[in-house]
Parts: sequence; C-alpha cells; structure tokens
Amino acid sequence: MFARISGAALRAILVALLFATPSLLLPGFATGGTEIVVLLALVAAALTFAEYNSTFPSFIEFRDAPPLNRLRFVSLAVTVFALTLISKNSIEPSNLTTLFAGLGAALGNLMDFPYSPVRLATLMLPDHTPLSTVAAVRDSAGVAYVVALATVASFAFVIRILSWPVGNGAFNVWINLPLFDPTTGGDVVYRLQRDGRINVIIGVLLPFVIPALVQIASGMINPLILERPLTLIWTMSAWGFLPASMIIRGMAMLRVADLIEEKRRRAYANAEALQTA
Repeated sequence: MFARISGAALRAILVALLFATPSLLLPGFATGGTEIVVLLALVAAALTFAEYNSTFPSFIEFRDAPPLNRLRFVSLAVTVFALTLISKNSIEPSNLTTLFAGLGAALGNLMDFPYSPVRLATLMLPDHTPLSTVAAVRDSAGVAYVVALATVASFAFVIRILSWPVGNGAFNVWINLPLFDPTTGGDVVYRLQRDGRINVIIGVLLPFVIPALVQIASGMINPLILERPLTLIWTMSAWGFLPASMIIRGMAMLRVADLIEEKRRRAYANAEALQTA
C-alpha cells in the first residue's frame, strides 16, 4: 500500500516538474502564463497520481510493463530540458547552455538533409523568417528527432534483447491495455497486429506530415509564433515525442500479438499431443 502511494506520488512530482521546467528556467518568458503552467502541472500530476495509485487501470497503457512508460517520460524530459537550455543560451549563456547549444547546432546540421523531417520543419517557415529563428527551429528539430530515434531504438533493444515484456514476469492484457476490449471486433491477434501496424505507420509519417499541414494552414496558424522560446520548446518537443510514442506503442502491441499467437501454438501443440497419446 505504502509502496504504491509513494511510487504514484514520485511519478506525479516528476510529471509536474517536467511541465514546469521551461518556465522555471526561462522565467522572463513566462510572464502572464505562470498560472496556466501551474494549472497544467497540477492537473498532470493529479491524473498521474490517481492512475498509478489505483488498483484498477483507467487510461494509461502499459502501466505494469516497464520500461515502456519510463522510456516515454525520459524521452520527453530529455527533449524539453535540452531545448530549454538551448533557448536559454541566447538569453543567459553559461558553460552548460553553450554546450547544449553547440550539440543542438551539430545535430541540426547533421539531420538537415534533403527531404528529412528537420528540413521540412524549416521549410514550413515563411520566406521572410529571420535566419536566427530558422536556425533555432532547425537545431530544436534536430535534437527532438535524434532523441525520438534513440527512444525507438532503445525500445527495440528492450524487446529483442531483454525479451520485453516476459522478462518482467506475467503480462496482464487487461491492466496494460485498459482501452482495448478483447471481447469485441474479431480475433484479438489480428486486431492487435492491425492497431500496431497503424500506430507504427502513423508515427513514421507524422514528422513529415505535421510541417506540411502547418504550411497548408499558414493562414490560420502563424509559424512565426515559434520565435517565442516557450512555444518553440513545446512545439518541437511534441513534434518529436508524439511520433516516437506512437511507434513504440505499435511495437508493443505487435509484440503482445506475437506472444498471444505463440501461446496459442503451444496450446494447440499440447492438445494434439494429448489426443495422439
């Protein structure tokens, strides 16, 4: 009981700190929005605590199948923290912010090749955008995309090498997939495979589609709002995190489908062995 409450409280505090990090490190740009940041942090913390303190699942998937959700959190936290320090370098430079700014510039230049998501992220900006804003978007997109790729690669390693999720014990589909109803819609394996492939495909396409949609909707959405540090941080963090999250969710569902199919094959083999005995 105490372990569950303390674990839920720790997760809630970490989530609240994640939401508050940019505003805490860039206080000069949080004027007028402090109340909103505090509200979002408190709401996110309350939802996290309620979910992890409950015995029965509600909406967070793979709650008892670490390290999937931990990878998601670390991915978003690293992206937000890195982009915050990069933005702070132009305001209050220090050795740490200069290091992250140099790393961001290197990753931005590395990933800025024709038809890459980073190149598309810069092309969505209007022609009259200042070069400093273009560079900031490129560097932020490069960092966010590299972190997303590292997250997907890490989860692939966990699946293939560490045999996730069976390496952590029994996998309860009801607890870890609370929004998935196994009793409707046909065969469970087929539905898991279909949903998993759809998530992977959408996750791969999102970094390419989002800049195109922003450019198409430039009449309603002004891309120059990315000149604001807080907007740039959260936009680029979401741009990198959401596709990676969808891809690893799809990979997890495909893995669960493979485990169910393998269990079925063993059950059929045992049944045939008993019949022929």
